[in-house]
Amino acid sequence: MPVLPGAEPYRHDGGDIGVLLCHGFTGSPHSLRPWAEHLAGHGFTVSVPLLPGHGTRWQDMQHTGWQDWYAEVDRALRDLTDRCSRVFVFGLSMGGALTLRLAARHGSAISGIVLVNPLNRLHGLAPRLLPVLRHLVPSSPGIASDIAKPGVVEVGYEQVPVRAAYSLRQFTRLVDGELPQVTQPLLLMHSATDHVVNPADSARILARVSSTDVTEVVLEQSYHVATLDHDAEQIFDRSHAFINRLAPRAQTKGSPTGD
Repeated sequence: MPVLPGAEPYRHDGGDIGVLLCHGFTGSPHSLRPWAEHLAGHGFTVSVPLLPGHGTRWQDMQHTGWQDWYAEVDRALRDLTDRCSRVFVFGLSMGGALTLRLAARHGSAISGIVLVNPLNRLHGLAPRLLPVLRHLVPSSPGIASDIAKPGVVEVGYEQVPVRAAYSLRQFTRLVDGELPQVTQPLLLMHSATDHVVNPADSARILARVSSTDVTEVVLEQSYHVATLDHDAEQIFDRSHAFINRLAPRAQTKGSPTGD
């Protein structure tokens, strides 16, 4: 199945410091592309994989689950650690949950993590019904393009595959139990108004991780997909400064390229 225009994975071979960026549920690398290009422009080696079942049509997600999504970012991380001396992992929404599990499992192989509106759990009544609904209903209305900035549209699915949502529910429970194993320096940025992820998720993550170097930033002008919204430049600048503080001798080379 052809990849949607704009949803392609992104890779830039730069210097000795690597950054892995993880996109969200039903989304694609499109939501992270400007962030990735900003980092590439500063000479970092950057990887933004396309998660299995994403970036084509929502029906393709019905045949994937959290094990597939996690395996892809784990593979990308191992590739970066083979290539770079220091590696950072950034994540948006479900990509934040993927980032947290990578951090919990890989420990000191990850020098720091940056989360933007990270998902920690599915709230409300509907998620509780997913064990039954996944056998009865193929999809529900989509969650893409929660963006305050006029005219900006995220490349993502217009429908949420219910089977995949059930797998996501299982994954968030797993990650929540692993949060105390997260020890890396952490920069967490969350929007004051988010119509997709409950703000309580960021608070719970901050309360449960074991990281001692923690910075929380509230994004006042953006909705959920803040990396494409009014606060995008703030996200880019703060994450760049975060890397420079923790890896001040970063070597740079090359120029941005995409796949």
